[in-house]
Amino acid sequence: MKNPWLSYTLIRLSLFTGVFLALLALQFNTFFAAIIAAAVSFAISLVFLDRQRKAMSQSVAEKLARNASGTYEDKENDLENDLMDSEAEADKKDPGADQDPKA
Repeated sequence: MKNPWLSYTLIRLSLFTGVFLALLALQFNTFFAAIIAAAVSFAISLVFLDRQRKAMSQSVAEKLARNASGTYEDKENDLENDLMDSEAEADKKDPGADQDPKA
């Protein structure tokens, strides 16, 4: 998967669900099965999901990285700002375009 957040979260949830269902099949109490499943899935993820965790932390670091001027470089935000600026320019050229002609 391209999104490290999604892959890491889905793997962790599937680990928890698998352990939880296995414990329920062994007729554990639901409360204790959930606690044990959380602990076991946490331990397994610490040992075996190092690569996914590093990819997720790298994506966070890239998202929060600052450029030389000390501001954040956010491509999505820049795209949104450009779109808002173009809409503002269109409104200046034709201020009555948003009004209903029947009113």
